[in-house]
Amino acid sequence: MNINFQPEIERQPLSVIEKFQEEKLHLLLEYLWAKSPYYSHIFKREKIDTGKIKSLIDLQHIPVTTKEDLQMYNDDFFCVDKSKIVDYMTTSGTLSDPTIFAVTDHDLERLAYNEAISFACAGGKAGEKYQLMTTIDKRFMAGLAYFLGIRKMGASIVRVGNGIPELQWDTIQRIKPDTIICVPSFIPKIIQYAVEHHIDYRNTSVKKAVCIGENIRQDGFAFNLLGQKIKDNWDIKLYSTYASTEMNTTFCECEAGKGGHHHPELIICELLDEQNNVVRKGELGELTITTLGVEGMPLLRFKTGDICRFHDEPCSCGRTTMRISPIFGRKNQMIKLKGTTLYPASIFDVLDNIDYVENYLVEVHSNEVGMDEVVVIIGAHTQGEEIIKKLKDHFRAKLRVAPKVRFGDIDEIKRIQFPEMKRKPVKFIDKRK
Repeated sequence: MNINFQPEIERQPLSVIEKFQEEKLHLLLEYLWAKSPYYSHIFKREKIDTGKIKSLIDLQHIPVTTKEDLQMYNDDFFCVDKSKIVDYMTTSGTLSDPTIFAVTDHDLERLAYNEAISFACAGGKAGEKYQLMTTIDKRFMAGLAYFLGIRKMGASIVRVGNGIPELQWDTIQRIKPDTIICVPSFIPKIIQYAVEHHIDYRNTSVKKAVCIGENIRQDGFAFNLLGQKIKDNWDIKLYSTYASTEMNTTFCECEAGKGGHHHPELIICELLDEQNNVVRKGELGELTITTLGVEGMPLLRFKTGDICRFHDEPCSCGRTTMRISPIFGRKNQMIKLKGTTLYPASIFDVLDNIDYVENYLVEVHSNEVGMDEVVVIIGAHTQGEEIIKKLKDHFRAKLRVAPKVRFGDIDEIKRIQFPEMKRKPVKFIDKRK
């Protein structure tokens, strides 16, 4: 089957894309009426005539779906008989308990297509070799999606899994992949291992990294401290991606590095404020998505909890689709420290760029007057008041404010960061009431 991994709809005028999505939305609403216990109940309860939802703007007449809704009524989101489910996954549970997400054969094919066009957006092509440095098990959608998409694109994949720098370098030297797929904060660790073991890492087969799960860019698309640290030490191409289990869709950068490209055939996106109103152009808002073409568990106006902004100007790659900024943070993780609004990612960015910080935890709690207090617990082989002072100076230079800093045991921090039942490292602990 000849598949176009650079869909024509992504190069059409925005008016054409909007009309295309409105037709897809009409089909989705019909499907939800007929198949979804949850949404058909909402339509009846709210007296919503879905036939009158003609435009994307009309979506505002439909209530949003929250993570709490998805948890509380999980089974009611199933739109197929469970005999049609071929794979059960769960969300990562970053902010709450994991939610079951079930997919059909059709959904896996859609997932493969999504990743194929996303990797193609990042310059991927048939014949390349990709080394997967993240898990494909533990009910994880992303690892499976990468495997399916790379296979569909006609490229090869090496499923190494996460961690174990020695195995990563052994695989690179034996199989000679073009591209690695990993959490970007792992790259400095494999660089350090290469240096310590006299591996000429700058002259290997690896020319590109697809970075998942963490930002490598800041608002405006310049590299953040982590991205710049990687580039300064290993001059490979870095591509940022953003996705979630609920979206079944990926936003991946192209060669221009100016934000994750929207795939309009797969998802409708809105940015909403605290009152669930669409924000003004260029403003930050909570990404709210409607999935298109999902059979098992489609979602309508689902609030992801992720804060970002949209960029509508055409990209130099030729795509006219909207692009999303780096994720500023999770809505529920916003911190107000000494009058300054922060998200944990900005604190992580400072810490990830300091060589003597082995690992860390960021804790936030409420003080006696209800204000946010932040404590950074660092694991470091070198300790002392001078180190704490230097760290606070770094924070003031980058964030304008400095949290409290104290030392912790490296092994104990590692144990907290990587609990057995979690797929993502735990770096942020919210103890606020």
